[in-house]
Amino acid sequence: MNAHLTVTDLAISRGGIPVLEGVSFTLSPGRALVLRGPNGVGKTTLLRTLAGLQPPLAGTVSMPADAIAYSGHADGLKATLSVTENLSFWAAIYGTGGFAPVLEAMNLEALRDRMAGSLSAGQKRRLGLARLLVSGRPIWMLDEPTVSLDAASVALFAQAVRAHLGQGGSALMATHIELGIAEAEVLDLAPFKARPPVDGGRGHDFGEAFA
Repeated sequence: MNAHLTVTDLAISRGGIPVLEGVSFTLSPGRALVLRGPNGVGKTTLLRTLAGLQPPLAGTVSMPADAIAYSGHADGLKATLSVTENLSFWAAIYGTGGFAPVLEAMNLEALRDRMAGSLSAGQKRRLGLARLLVSGRPIWMLDEPTVSLDAASVALFAQAVRAHLGQGGSALMATHIELGIAEAEVLDLAPFKARPPVDGGRGHDFGEAFA
């Protein structure tokens, strides 16, 4: 599962306006990196760029092909499919095997036959995160993964991350929650804030929706 992620002098934009520049770091197997910074600094934009959902302005991103499993604000569920049908769908997409251990790991066993659309917000989040466990991808990228989770579910998620790291995987997370993961380091994005454009970017205030 070993895969290195190397980011060098990366510059990214949101709505056509630069938000971060000069971002450089290496994420090694078995390690976790937590992105921190004020709302609007560019955490989501950075994760989306690294996941290939938008191009960077400059810099390089180096990692093996098909190494990333990305979890954003949406849970990525099929509402009319059951919990097991959702996991079976993603296992087929990723070409991985059975998912019985995943049900137990994310406390979904009792919900296995429930339609995803009928789940609570926290249950949907647990199912969305369970997709990472069936992906077989070495690098997890997670944007505020603990939203809607109670304390017990946060602990389950942290345990899943630790297990992933123990198997040689890595994780890049934007979260303000302390997960108690000893392998995690923190990257403060505030020092990488891009210099304002000449016109000050007036007329392009997107607020915190893309923090």
